[in-house]
Amino acid sequence: MKQHIIDKIKEYDTIILHRHVRPDPDAYGSQGGLAEIIKATFPEKTVFTVGEEEPTLYFMRRLDQIDDSVYEGALVIVCDTANQARICDQRFKLGKEVIKIDHHPNEDPYGDLLWVDTDAAACSQMIYELYKTSDGQLKMSNEAARLLYAGIVSDTGRFLYSSTTIETMQYAGELMQYDFNRQELFNGMYEKEAHVLKMEGYILQNFHMEQSGVAEVRLTKELLEKFKATQAETSQLISILNGVKGIQAWVFFIEEDDQIRVRFRSKGTVINSLAVKYGGGGHPLAAGASIYSWEEAENVFNDLKALITER
Repeated sequence: MKQHIIDKIKEYDTIILHRHVRPDPDAYGSQGGLAEIIKATFPEKTVFTVGEEEPTLYFMRRLDQIDDSVYEGALVIVCDTANQARICDQRFKLGKEVIKIDHHPNEDPYGDLLWVDTDAAACSQMIYELYKTSDGQLKMSNEAARLLYAGIVSDTGRFLYSSTTIETMQYAGELMQYDFNRQELFNGMYEKEAHVLKMEGYILQNFHMEQSGVAEVRLTKELLEKFKATQAETSQLISILNGVKGIQAWVFFIEEDDQIRVRFRSKGTVINSLAVKYGGGGHPLAAGASIYSWEEAENVFNDLKALITER
């Protein structure tokens, strides 16, 4: 499949790369990293990275604005996106052919070509593997390495998550040999605004955990306004409960204007099936969904408690 993808990249003059809505560094890293590899290898090709920009990720990459007409006869590659509904910029359907590259469970096998590897710690890891196994057909650049390294570091929780493999560490080490400023990259990824740190303090003082080791955090619109925190900024805080002794799994409820975002995390129990029950999905130990009332949030928390109790 990797060779088929390379052959398709060779075939097209215009290539447009997409990723998922509400992007994280792995979404930007895989999308932008592959774009930079293609540019370095085929400077004569026209390559675009599209989607709604996330201000907290400006340090990684700025995206392109293109007309619908650009999609005519173009190859579209979607990175790090499990299902079509979550693809940022639904114009991806306007391309001549679509390739899916992803590491989430393949519940929506869209695209003309699909490469899904649920064992990969990050989609950025898959993009590096595409380069590494190409036998010189693809070229790496310093910018591509910077983006892929950021994606791998982010999606492995700085190599702390159990998804981290020997290959993950090997690839990260190889990427570190390229010329980019890791300290500057880490500053962009992990420095937080003062108001976000204050919200972090609020969460640590107010999360609710039961004896079973199940915890929840409820962030209402009023709280978000009080701390002047955006949805993207709150996403930086979901893993902070990982260090709580005795915690087994937790859920964040983040209220928006028209819905409540649900973010699950677990230290061992598979929780993505619960996310699927509420119209979402994700990885076995990190998943998400959306609900539309606080009454439904109570049901979600009860289901999570039941799931942990059944272990």
